[in-house]
Amino acid sequence: MAKKNTFSDNRAGITPWLGIAAIIIMLDQITKVTITKLFSYGESYPVTSFFNLVLVHNKGAAFSFLANQGGWQRYFFTAIGVTAAIFIIYLLKRHAGQRLFCWALALILGGAIGNVIDRALYGYVIDFLDVYVGTWHWPAFNVADSAICVGAALFIYDELRRVGK
Repeated sequence: MAKKNTFSDNRAGITPWLGIAAIIIMLDQITKVTITKLFSYGESYPVTSFFNLVLVHNKGAAFSFLANQGGWQRYFFTAIGVTAAIFIIYLLKRHAGQRLFCWALALILGGAIGNVIDRALYGYVIDFLDVYVGTWHWPAFNVADSAICVGAALFIYDELRRVGK
């Protein structure tokens, strides 16, 4: 009879997933340091007809949600990010053998920690990727945000795939 996977059986399998998260964190922080060294706040550089590099600060969450509050949101969103990271690590330990699910979680984990680092150090998240069509601009984002979005898409795909079986 095959041995059933348990929490402790998957423990050694978490290392690659934490490695992916660490790579995301490093890429995110390196790009943010680079952009802050090369740009002044609000400065924009056109790259293509639909993409600019721009240095902006986001004191809120996605789409600058709660950005204009009195500063409490810094601690609130930091706490959410830390709580999410702890829960994701728990899920990675528990399901380390589920490759697509863990890819999704590792990307989300790396992105969440990347943005938590910004909030802890600066009180805001550094955003610099500006995608637009005509005069309509998507809210600026960063590598961490991109990893979270790709991870969320993989998570949804994995769940739909599982339900379809």
